[in-house]
Amino acid sequence: MDSLVSIIVPVYNAEKYLKRCVDSILKQDYPGFELILVDDGSTDGSAQICDAYAAQDTRIRVFHQENAGVSAARNLALDMAKGEYIQFLDSDDWVAPEATRLLVGSLERYDCDMVISDFYRVSGERLAQKGDIEEEKVLSRQEFAACMIENPADFYYGVLWNKLYRRRIIEEHKIRMDTEISWCEDFLFNLEYIRHAASFYALKVPIYYYLKRKGSLVSQGMSISNTVRMKINIFEYYNGFYKDVYDQEDYADIRFQVYSFFFAAAKDGGVPWVLLPGSKKLGEERKKICREEIEGGGAAIRKHRMNRIFEYQLELTAKKNSLSSDDALILCALEECGPFTGPKRLAQVTELSQRRVYMSLQRLAHKKLVEEKKLPEDAGEKPSVKEGEKREKGKGKVSAFSLRPEAAKVCRDFRHLNEDLEKICFAGFTEEEKEQYVKLEQKFDENLVRFMIREIPETAPQQDEPSVFHQVTSV
Repeated sequence: MDSLVSIIVPVYNAEKYLKRCVDSILKQDYPGFELILVDDGSTDGSAQICDAYAAQDTRIRVFHQENAGVSAARNLALDMAKGEYIQFLDSDDWVAPEATRLLVGSLERYDCDMVISDFYRVSGERLAQKGDIEEEKVLSRQEFAACMIENPADFYYGVLWNKLYRRRIIEEHKIRMDTEISWCEDFLFNLEYIRHAASFYALKVPIYYYLKRKGSLVSQGMSISNTVRMKINIFEYYNGFYKDVYDQEDYADIRFQVYSFFFAAAKDGGVPWVLLPGSKKLGEERKKICREEIEGGGAAIRKHRMNRIFEYQLELTAKKNSLSSDDALILCALEECGPFTGPKRLAQVTELSQRRVYMSLQRLAHKKLVEEKKLPEDAGEKPSVKEGEKREKGKGKVSAFSLRPEAAKVCRDFRHLNEDLEKICFAGFTEEEKEQYVKLEQKFDENLVRFMIREIPETAPQQDEPSVFHQVTSV
């Protein structure tokens, strides 16, 4: 059974953006969540929108309070939350359909206390991926603090909405937002949580769309006097945090880095778009799947449907590992086909042209993810004429490829991909139904293999004994 996630959204005069935010949550492919909307005394139509959603979906709970600020709204939601995990959104932002599933899957798979993910920074019709920790891995508290000290005022660490938290830790240590401050309060919440968390996982998939708007705190800035006064108060806590995380001798080594926080400005990755590498037009960051494309029955539609869900999941694995879709597909095929597989076999399995397979293998070899080995011709696949000419010069040797040890992390992600696909396909199945399906699928696959490799009979079948092909196609 899926663990319950409490998704918290404070709402204040967000009428223009609220529906997009809530709809993105309701479209999550992770079913086990409750959505807590806290209307903080909105004066536009936000309260009515919240109530209308709650009337339509029992997973949504709405609370109304007099205007007391975003921290008070989040605290009220934390008091009311029932989930095992806590996820936050801002009402003018939105999330990818796989956001909650990837957050929960990472936290449970690596048994950590916090997941922190990359996000998209959206400005107008353009977006770009934003992150900080380069390697996707599990970090100890001290390792995470060491990463954070390099960019102490970065949104990646300071905000709530690109993270997943364990509610047990929040409640055991009575962690809440400080309602007395109006700047950096989410960062203080994170620092207090990190004090009591043991391990952290950096997810290199952007799952959150942060909308850069005029009039936001980051856009308009604050007066110098207010900034200095707040930073002095917050710095005391920040400095104390690092004294707790590091012993006295190690703290002495990083003291000047800790003090750099006082001079740091809040950063969300904002630079002019012409200078921003990797920026894309909003909507082009993921391949979309529309209902009309995958609806229907029959062998062709079923094949297309499975291909699309596999491609959709594979794209996430490619993003996590900074690979192209072709390269991720070739690595996946190599892992499943076994060591020293030839390009022709890879082209058959992936349905890519041999030219694309060769280009992908060259890129992967350059990244030291695959290795090439020359095998005797009778140990490999039959060559085409053009390939045969090359092989003749190579004295009867053929090229075959295998995964290098450096590809282990990507292969681990492929196994996770298969686990996620299985969860998607078996959602709503009982264990008995699942076991029965697996047995029937094995028999189904055996029938297909038996049919496809059966030799053509030397004599045509009698009229009263229809061929196997006719029996199958007439069903």
